[in-house]
Amino acid sequence: MFYWGINAGSLSAIATTELEKNVGFWPAYLLPTLMFIPGIAVVFLGRKRYVQVPPRGSVLIEAFKVIFYSFKTKGGLESCKPSNLIADNPELAANATWDDIFVDELRRALKACIVFCWYPIYWLCYSQMTNNLISQAATMWTGNVPNDIMQNIDPLVLIVTIPIMDRLVYPGLRRLGFPMGPILRISLGFFLASIAMAYTAGIQSKIYANTSPWPISAAYQIPSYAFIAFSEIFASITGLEYAYKKAPQSMKSIVMSLFLLTNCFASILGFALVSVAVDPKLTWMYTGIACASFVCSILIYICHHKNDKTDTADDAIGRSTDEIKEYNKKNTVTDYEAEKGAV
Repeated sequence: MFYWGINAGSLSAIATTELEKNVGFWPAYLLPTLMFIPGIAVVFLGRKRYVQVPPRGSVLIEAFKVIFYSFKTKGGLESCKPSNLIADNPELAANATWDDIFVDELRRALKACIVFCWYPIYWLCYSQMTNNLISQAATMWTGNVPNDIMQNIDPLVLIVTIPIMDRLVYPGLRRLGFPMGPILRISLGFFLASIAMAYTAGIQSKIYANTSPWPISAAYQIPSYAFIAFSEIFASITGLEYAYKKAPQSMKSIVMSLFLLTNCFASILGFALVSVAVDPKLTWMYTGIACASFVCSILIYICHHKNDKTDTADDAIGRSTDEIKEYNKKNTVTDYEAEKGAV
């Protein structure tokens, strides 16, 4: 629902694009500025209804300290637990600002973040939608609409498809005994992104080969945006879910920030491709990105598919007893795992 809301809001680009073309830039910027007013009002008026956790200091600094000392002691994260440090390093144990639970939670957080190492390649595919695909549409026939309005196909597809996947497809597959684990979904998302880029490479090749006086229609881009939207459902939404569900309570902000940090590395990769993001090299750039995403989709499943088998048990850890009982009614969790989660 969070991701659905994002894309529902992004449809405002249709209005801002038309305002920019027919009136000017000032109303195009004024409209989204005014939209912040009800958003801020909702946050302010509902401030007493939100769950606010008192700050406990920088978790990030403590996490870096534990990782640093794990290398220093050469015993891994386990050796950094205060209960183990008391015998081996009493001085460090006395100065430790963390406890054994914090170390265990950090281990789980780092385990979850390993999957995110693949995401820069995915975001590199995704970012083509907001730059090179818009430039590509400028060389095509768009009729009376601006070329940058084409990117709204993506949120339109997402708004329609997300509820279908969430309410019909995923529950239906679970009832048939084929639950799609997060790793399988992420792999499929990378695969769909590779299809989007491969198709876009074909469009670019068609543009280069066009010898008629009329440019080809921008409607050819619709499948590109549709495949990117489908890939977001499996890769982007699942990535947000994975970051939230796999992270312990005290590590949720760290894991979520690391997931979003992968966008930064994708931007760095984008800078590296600037030299080939020009005519007549665009076909090869799209092809190269497609191949990279396709290879990653296979490697992700090979390297991490075992995580899907332990997904249910891992999600149970850290829940309250009542939550686990309710969770067990809908999922398969052993008594041992449930007790472990309750503890």
